[in-house]
Amino acid sequence: MEEVNNTAVAEFILSGLTENPKLQLPLFLIFLGVYLVTVVGNMGMIILILFSSQLHTPMYYLLSSLSFIDCCQSTVITPKMLMNFVTEKNVIPYPECIAQFYFFCVFAVAECHMLAVMAYDRYVAIANPLLYNVTMSYQVCLWMVVWVYGMGLLSATAHTVFLLRVLFCKTVIIKHYFCDIFPLLELSCSSTFINEVVALSFSAFNIIAPAVIILSSYVFIIVSILHVQSTGGRRKAFSTCSSHILAVALFYGSTAFMYLQPSSVSSGEQGKLSSVFYTIVVPMLNPMIYSLRNKDVKVSFKKLLKKMFPLNKD
Repeated sequence: MEEVNNTAVAEFILSGLTENPKLQLPLFLIFLGVYLVTVVGNMGMIILILFSSQLHTPMYYLLSSLSFIDCCQSTVITPKMLMNFVTEKNVIPYPECIAQFYFFCVFAVAECHMLAVMAYDRYVAIANPLLYNVTMSYQVCLWMVVWVYGMGLLSATAHTVFLLRVLFCKTVIIKHYFCDIFPLLELSCSSTFINEVVALSFSAFNIIAPAVIILSSYVFIIVSILHVQSTGGRRKAFSTCSSHILAVALFYGSTAFMYLQPSSVSSGEQGKLSSVFYTIVVPMLNPMIYSLRNKDVKVSFKKLLKKMFPLNKD
């Protein structure tokens, strides 16, 4: 009888970022530092928003959700990748590999749509400030978050269901540092046409649709900023937008390069480099880009520190 998951292998070996022994320790230290900064930065942002009443607005609820997504996505990928730098063979069992891909897909897709929702939120706040509380009510905000995670779960489930039907009977070495769809399909000895169609279709929707929303939102934001009379206010708004656009361009550029092309065309080393940006670098940068230049966040952080560490005055 044919096995349910149609696989002839019980485990895979992740080749990692590099096989050069001289680079193993430096890369381990670098990515360990990046992971710690990512977790501290994103969890710190969530805690700050949770305990600061002045940050209890739709904008910061969405930001805290983005921080949660970034923290989870980095945790799904980075710890296993770090093992590759300190072990001779980074073995990952078949069920764990499928689970890693599933949760990576959930949070990657969720981030695509969350960035679009946040761009729309900024458009409403700048273009229609008087109607902001009505347009971005807590109920609307909640439904947007439900949509974000719903798309992540739907996409991940569709990819995984079709991936479970793939027969793996070639070499068990995955030429990547985590279990991703195209590196896995390269190991198949059965037809992967349906998998590639599903991957390209969902990738096109989950990358292009949010990207169009983001670009449209920022075009309208820029038009609104140009009508601002104050030079200082205009400069501040442009500065904030440029930071956000940089983060979005980095994330969408790297994901589009990786997923909006057939697996037969994608380059292994270039794919790894592209993946590093959206799985490791962007989750670390997002808390800095979206918060360090934010006056409200700085004030709330100082107030929270004073509550936690009150100064004794004689």
